[in-house]
Amino acid sequence: MNSKHQILIIGAGTGGLMMASRLKRKHKDLDIAIIDPAKTHYYQPAWTLVGAGTYDFEDTARPMADLIPGGVKWYQDKVTAMDPDSNSVSTEKSGEIKYDYLVVSPGLTYDMSLVPGLSEAIDKGNVCSNYTDPKHTLEVLKNFKGGTALFTQPTTPIKCGGAPQKIMYLAEAYFKKHGLKDKTNVVFATNGTVIFAVPEIKETLMKIVDRKNINLKFYHALKRIDAEKQIAWYELAPEAYEHNPAKLKIEKDGNMVGIHYDMLHLAPPSVAPEFVRKSKLANAEGWLDVDHHSLQHNKYPNVFGLGDVAALPTAKTGAAIRKQVPVVLDNIEKLMKNKAADNKKYNGYSSCPLVTEYGKMVLAEFDYDNKFTPDPELKKMLIFDSSKEHWRLWMLKKYGLPYLYWNKMLKGKDV
Repeated sequence: MNSKHQILIIGAGTGGLMMASRLKRKHKDLDIAIIDPAKTHYYQPAWTLVGAGTYDFEDTARPMADLIPGGVKWYQDKVTAMDPDSNSVSTEKSGEIKYDYLVVSPGLTYDMSLVPGLSEAIDKGNVCSNYTDPKHTLEVLKNFKGGTALFTQPTTPIKCGGAPQKIMYLAEAYFKKHGLKDKTNVVFATNGTVIFAVPEIKETLMKIVDRKNINLKFYHALKRIDAEKQIAWYELAPEAYEHNPAKLKIEKDGNMVGIHYDMLHLAPPSVAPEFVRKSKLANAEGWLDVDHHSLQHNKYPNVFGLGDVAALPTAKTGAAIRKQVPVVLDNIEKLMKNKAADNKKYNGYSSCPLVTEYGKMVLAEFDYDNKFTPDPELKKMLIFDSSKEHWRLWMLKKYGLPYLYWNKMLKGKDV
């Protein structure tokens, strides 16, 4: 079966649905199609709260069929290849689909093989990840009796770089609430160089780390997991250092250090989907090669990228998509009028809601230069410095943002 559409969107995640909805609201006669095999759409930002026991997993899910905009054709199918030279996409069941304009927004995928031992360990026993099974994270917290609670992340890009910290802060609060604080060492090991790259946020988080007495380990590159012995192995850079040292059970092997854990939470290694990595649209690292400000592909002008799959030097978050979609929409409209796609207004905006306690949150909003860029609208909520912990920000995270996501963003309305 061969089909052709004016605009073809790959992926019905945040970017794909928001793009399709906005296009259809403005241009009812446009022939738009979207490709995604999933039956269910998840609001993944709430999975941190699910893992901490303060949000129901079922409330993060909606049937995909209810979210596809009216008038948009949905191919419930998998993309197997992209051929930008012939303006076509190959699928598993629907054959070849052609397009005038292509929006690539399939998100990312996990490659457990990049950390040997991880595929055998993840989501089993005392190894968990909010990224893959937040319900198991909660079970791990409930079964934890004390010892070393290790929180870590891979060296690859990941969804929302702050997420491995969020569950750590909430886990510490959980341990304190259940009388385990004095029996527990909370450890955060990362290949990063600082707790957060935005100075205002870093200052706040370091105070929180000290208040919670969390052991931070920097320049620690995760290399493998030994689930049987409960050891996470790291390669240390010469600059490796720690903050708030703790007495841990440590193994050494050359420049490798093994940290014994009693529970382990981590973000899985992430890569672009295979059909992106193996296409002419990918850069050398395998991500979609787009202009950082227009989101237009650097070689194929009728192709655009949105969200996690795009090779952009900013955090991979849903909040970033909120700012990217209007730029892509404007540029496609210009191309359709035989004008240049000269909207280059995307400045790298991203946002990371950092929950720090049950009932408190910090909101990191920033651009390509890691400049703190808080939304002026927050003042209407009586939040005058979102770089500091605030209970109103917690309310925004738990109640406000999910409402805006389902009822505004995914329906193509301004947020």
